[in-house]
Amino acid sequence: MSDETRDSNGTVLADGDNVTLIKDLKVKGSGGVTLKRGTLVKNIRLTGDTDEIEANVEKVRGLVLRVEFVKKA
Repeated sequence: MSDETRDSNGTVLADGDNVTLIKDLKVKGSGGVTLKRGTLVKNIRLTGDTDEIEANVEKVRGLVLRVEFVKKA
């Protein structure tokens, strides 16, 4: 098992990278906000979990995204 965080295409992600969503995502607990496919998410932060990243987007702060739904921009 590797301890690298990889996007949906297998590209290694690092703190501060920009990623793009590859699928529309409904954000739980945000009052019905949906992030559309193609949304650019800037300046991600890695978590201790290789399957998740933290990010801030326009409408939602402190969002945790699964890496299977993003690709490096």
